[in-house]
Amino acid sequence: MSEDNNFAVDFYFAMKAAVTGRVSKDQKRIIEKKKIRSKPFDSGRDPVPAGNTIDSLMHDFRWQSQLEEAELFVRWTEIVGEINAKNSQPETLNNGKLTIRCKSTAWATELRLMQNQILEKIDAAFPELKISNISFIGPDAPSWKKGSRSVPGRGPRDTYG
Repeated sequence: MSEDNNFAVDFYFAMKAAVTGRVSKDQKRIIEKKKIRSKPFDSGRDPVPAGNTIDSLMHDFRWQSQLEEAELFVRWTEIVGEINAKNSQPETLNNGKLTIRCKSTAWATELRLMQNQILEKIDAAFPELKISNISFIGPDAPSWKKGSRSVPGRGPRDTYG
């Protein structure tokens, strides 16, 4: 295993321990092995600047595209403007298709008319994402289905009149 790879493994276990609040059996085993073999001035004991390995970590864990997507979602206000951003929110990005949830169907229609300009701004700011299509959807309608079983027919609405 290379030094970068050891750093990546150590970083993974450190982040996992930080999130879960406990150290895994694998990490305990690795720590014990390092204590046994660790000697002063051995190779690999020199401090490693984090900046040298960040790019390899980003590549190894495929975080670059996730960070770009997160940055797009955070900078949504800059791309569409403050009023449009208050009434819309990016929801998903899959295979070059960006799905935007709007507060109403009227806002979805308004943004659909601006789709080409929004795509141009996204392509200029985030060319790595390669977004080719934007889907604007309105709010979800309430579901009357409750539970795993349902009866066919109109449901509770048939008693309204």
